Amino acid sequence: MVVAPVKDTGLSTIAVHFALLSLLAFGGVNAVVPEMHRQAVEVAGWMTDRQFADMFAIAQLAPGPNMMIVALVGYHVAGVLGALVAITAMCAPSCLLTFFAARAWTHFEQARWRRIVQSGLVPISVGLIAASAFVVARAADVNWVAVAITVATAALCYFTRRNPLSMFALAAILGYAGFV
Repeated sequence: MVVAPVKDTGLSTIAVHFALLSLLAFGGVNAVVPEMHRQAVEVAGWMTDRQFADMFAIAQLAPGPNMMIVALVGYHVAGVLGALVAITAMCAPSCLLTFFAARAWTHFEQARWRRIVQSGLVPISVGLIAASAFVVARAADVNWVAVAITVATAALCYFTRRNPLSMFALAAILGYAGFV
């Protein structure tokens, strides 16, 4: 009996990739955006830099959790089933790990090592999220107008407490007008 090879629809690759990212996402999904970008654009070739940057922007602007980028990448690769596999793979491993880790974490509430680990995870999370911002900005900044919008948005977010959505609206208008 000869068994025909199974055609890879990308679902197994999506599942493995997002399951591994799930376990590294300290600080949320934005912390693993650089690796998600590397896998989707450079390794697997599922999309271009521009497509990834567009999906990231859509995921950030849409109401709901910021992990919508996961569903968008999965959908781009394998449709609705790809989106469902990506979301499940991104959520299930970290949820299980969190469940068991939280039980142990509360058990060692007064332990010195717990405070040290917790203090060490904060700068790691901040660094991973900053790397995500850099990767997305690099992919989206295709001309001087895009660079100016990125710098202005970063400055607005850093120096004020204003919502950056006004800058996103300006970017949309400039993009529609053909400047970006």
